Amino acid sequence: MRVVHEPEGEATILATNVETADTSGEQLKGLMGRSSIPDDYAMVFRFEDPPFWTPAALANWRSIHMLFVRFPLDVVWLLDGEVRQVKTLQPWRGVGMAKADTILELPAGAADGMEAGDAVVVED
Repeated sequence: MRVVHEPEGEATILATNVETADTSGEQLKGLMGRSSIPDDYAMVFRFEDPPFWTPAALANWRSIHMLFVRFPLDVVWLLDGEVRQVKTLQPWRGVGMAKADTILELPAGAADGMEAGDAVVVED
C-alpha cells in the first residue's frame, strides 16, 4: 500500500509505510501515545457514510484532534481523491475540520506544496 500525490499528472510517492484506521476505535485512537512515526509513513482514515444522526448540512465533515499526539502532523482531507484541505497540526493542541471521505496523517512537512484541488491516491 502507498500514498501518491499527483498534481497535474506528476506523481510523487508520499508514503510506502501505510497503516489504515478502519474501525471507529482505531479512528478514535489514531496516533495518540506514539512517540514518532517514520518519514515514509501515513495513517489513512476512510469513511463510508456520515453517522445516521448527522444533519445533511454537516454530512462528510470530518475533524481531527491532536490530543495525546506528541509530534506535529500534516493532515490532508480528501473528497473523491481530491485534496480539500491541508493543514499542519501541532502536538496536543491542533484541531482541524473539512469535508472528506478520507483523511491522511503524515509526518510534518510531507505535504509541503500540496494544495486544494490536487489529486492524491491511496493505492492498495
